[in-house]
Amino acid sequence: MAPTAGGAPVPNAISDRRQRLAGPKGVKGILANGQIFAIAVFASFGGLVYGYNQGMFGQILNMSSFAKTVHPDSISNPTARGLLTSILELGAWVGALSNGYIADRLGRKLCVDVAVFVFVVGVIVQACAKEPSYILGGRFVTGLGVGSLSMVVPLYNAELAPAEIRGALVALQQLSITFGIMVAYWIGYGTNFIGGTGDSQSKAAWLIPICIQILPALILGVGMNFMPQSPRWLMSKGRDEECLQTIARIRHADVEHEIVVLEYLEIKAQQMFDDETSEMLFPEYQDKSAKSSFMLGYHAYARLFTNKALFKRTSVSILVMLFQQWTGINAILYYAPFIFQDLGLTGNSSSLLASGVCGVVMFLATIPAVLFIDNLGRKPVLICGALGMAVCHFIVAGISGAYEDSWGSHKAAGWVAVVFVWFFVVHFGYSWGPAAWIVIAEIFPLGVRAKGISIGASSNWLNNFAVGMATSDMLDNMRYGTYIFFGIICVIGSVYIYFIVPETKGRTLEEMDELFKDDSGEGKADAERLNRIWRELGMFDAQLPNVHQMMDPEKASIAMVDV
Repeated sequence: MAPTAGGAPVPNAISDRRQRLAGPKGVKGILANGQIFAIAVFASFGGLVYGYNQGMFGQILNMSSFAKTVHPDSISNPTARGLLTSILELGAWVGALSNGYIADRLGRKLCVDVAVFVFVVGVIVQACAKEPSYILGGRFVTGLGVGSLSMVVPLYNAELAPAEIRGALVALQQLSITFGIMVAYWIGYGTNFIGGTGDSQSKAAWLIPICIQILPALILGVGMNFMPQSPRWLMSKGRDEECLQTIARIRHADVEHEIVVLEYLEIKAQQMFDDETSEMLFPEYQDKSAKSSFMLGYHAYARLFTNKALFKRTSVSILVMLFQQWTGINAILYYAPFIFQDLGLTGNSSSLLASGVCGVVMFLATIPAVLFIDNLGRKPVLICGALGMAVCHFIVAGISGAYEDSWGSHKAAGWVAVVFVWFFVVHFGYSWGPAAWIVIAEIFPLGVRAKGISIGASSNWLNNFAVGMATSDMLDNMRYGTYIFFGIICVIGSVYIYFIVPETKGRTLEEMDELFKDDSGEGKADAERLNRIWRELGMFDAQLPNVHQMMDPEKASIAMVDV
């Protein structure tokens, strides 16, 4: 429903029209939008880079040649091992948080290039490691790039995608992450045998897994220059004609086609609303200077916490990512070899092999999310996944509590625990892995979308850092209680999703305002202003207007230069 100027609701002609024009969902929707799907697959190389790095470091931590290079105490001491692992997350937190401004200033494509450059520098520093400081510094710098990519890739995919397959395209990020983890596990397992698995092990055993990640990063950095710009970013820069042409190109339709015109007008209306809001709140920063741009960016961040309607979205993005990390997923991914050894798998090769299976089952479990999450919705998938993970945690805790001091004589129990760790990974793979990123990528309005997603991504990384720092000591001191703790968090997360988070399936990015209504005076004024803009643009009319006639003549004649 869309409010009238008097506050009374009227039938939302925009939603009705979009529902009539919407294409198929699920597999049919992906096939019908093959070009957009291909673009999103390529952009998701950013997830592959991130996932590979996640899986790779847990593998090389367990290698004797790596321990000798960076000092054995750094590996055997739980706190030092936690810092080596989680320093990347601290860098990623900084990268994701700062990227809200960078992505708006430079654009989504150039932002990817900057992130790739920083990432490669960090990898080179790690490859030159002679002591722990090289790894700490290199992983922090690598984290800056990874954090930036983790934020800008789902942002880019969400802004390109039609509403009916947006979940699938954003979920590609998580599928790429899991593919990267899977590849990293098996590369680590293979290189572990270079020179032997003991003291004779070659440095190549850990140098190859570290250096090989440069290749997909460079492919992403170069290839993004040939991808289309986000039409929503083009609109925010006043490049209306390019925005329209980009929408038409990626939708495989004429610029006068009703779905192209409607999407263009929706983006235009949101941009006009954001511009009017900015002029009303911050009239002193409208001169387009670098200082004014920075100050507007600062105030946009501030409004995410001071505006009631925006804060609802901000709190959802922060808490969804908090719950995602405290499910214990990265505790499993980072410390899988050590966990499997604790569960009775003796020998370095056996624990690495079990970790490799983790990567395979997570990748396979994520595929259904890409295919079906736009049919099933976000909430059912998140709730089901959280409860499934909780059950797995509790079962592993029970088995571990009963047999952790006698695994040698209870090998079958150890393997049952390992299998339920794999089941846990399956439940995460189809649910919280992709769906959490989908939710934060789609709930924010255009004017603060990049900054809102950066807040959510930074929450992911800050909590990721906390989990990485805490897990090693938790496993050492709490033992099976660690799994009980993570299981309880999963249950709380399911309750939060059920009662607080709205279902966003099938909504356009511009329709999210309806789900996060603000009944205060400011919220009603915003609704009335947006309703007026819709009417000015003719979006309630039976026949949509000719958008070229609405454009400034000079802008309408601009040649395509960045599509």
